Amino acid sequence: MKIAAVIAEYNPFHKGHSYQLHTLRNELDADRILVVMSGDFVQRGAPAIVDKYVRCRMALENGADMVLELPVYFALGSAEYFAQGAVSLLDKLGIIDTLYFGSECGDIEALKACARPLLTEPAAYKAQLKQYLKQGYSFPSARSMAFCSLFSDNAASETADYEKILAAPNNNLGIAYIKALLQRNSAITPRTLRRRDSGYASLSLTGGSFASANAVRSALLEKPDSIDSLKEFLPESVWRFFKNSRGLLSADDFSQLLHYKLLAERRKGKDCFASFYDVSRQLSNTLYHRLPDYNGFADYALACKSKNLTYTRISRCLMHILLDMTQETACALKEHDYCPYARVLGFREGGRDIFRLMKANSAVPIITRPASARKQLNSLAQETFLADRNASDIYQSVLSHKTTRVSYSDKPHPIPNELTRPILKD
Repeated sequence: MKIAAVIAEYNPFHKGHSYQLHTLRNELDADRILVVMSGDFVQRGAPAIVDKYVRCRMALENGADMVLELPVYFALGSAEYFAQGAVSLLDKLGIIDTLYFGSECGDIEALKACARPLLTEPAAYKAQLKQYLKQGYSFPSARSMAFCSLFSDNAASETADYEKILAAPNNNLGIAYIKALLQRNSAITPRTLRRRDSGYASLSLTGGSFASANAVRSALLEKPDSIDSLKEFLPESVWRFFKNSRGLLSADDFSQLLHYKLLAERRKGKDCFASFYDVSRQLSNTLYHRLPDYNGFADYALACKSKNLTYTRISRCLMHILLDMTQETACALKEHDYCPYARVLGFREGGRDIFRLMKANSAVPIITRPASARKQLNSLAQETFLADRNASDIYQSVLSHKTTRVSYSDKPHPIPNELTRPILKD
């Protein structure tokens, strides 16, 4: 049995995602498709527009056989940490043949040619990278410039535009996946499909039935009455859900909670935020001094942005602070080979075959009943799972409050207990 894997956020699920899953099954002969999906928070430092159970069901209804949750420490990590967490989980399952991912270039050999030197990081590359960072370039820009100045002439493809490849976000994520596979000496084969939408950052809703998740998400959040215009970009079941939904979340819905957390930590001094995951002393100092002018999550992240600190990184760090995610735990996960368990969110009939193989081959515990997870996990894994639970509880709390406001109900939207949520079965 050939099992293909996809690493995704599905924020939200759209026709480009269903096209990918359809292609894997019908053109690339995948017998079963397993998805590792971010939970309630996503890599750009924001809440998912709808919760992980809704997005899991969307995936199962549109081609996935099983969905596993990527722990929040990796889901809210940099591209490198995100990739290492997801790839480590797939590798430890011991059953995955191929990892498929979308990319702007669609050229797996060109992506491999980027991944190999970026994995080994020769001394000349490190020196060049350091020089560009000192000049104030952001890490993505500095890395691209250092690579092109040293390796592009010797890369595998003479026709590939490596500067353009390294400037595209999904190419970079694909490179991170390949690096993680190489570093692990994994038997999983990476393959890529060219993205057919208008680009990761595009807000365009024209030009065929494929639009970026960013465009769909922006339309849903900013123009909720325009849902009919999104029908051609969403699978029917997904469109029907959003047509009837009013509880869509954005980072600004967490503004009050974040402000309280920042104020509570501020009493410790200028370096008060430096113990949180990925928060440097420089950023901690900036957050500290900008706090008196706090005016909501997005505005605050924008106010703290600088030439070498991107808005996305700052947003991730703010979420790390809000969710009480520490640098100590992030480092411990790296030292202990990243993802320490496999949490099953849902599966359909074909996923039963995957589940049987996982139980026979997995090198990590498989969590199907959250309430019993503690018995299966060591101390670090328990701490990681507790972070997942905390993230979901905070997400559901904000969702309950927003749903109550939108519906003008006297009764608050009930907050589900994460420990008793059952596996979805489609």
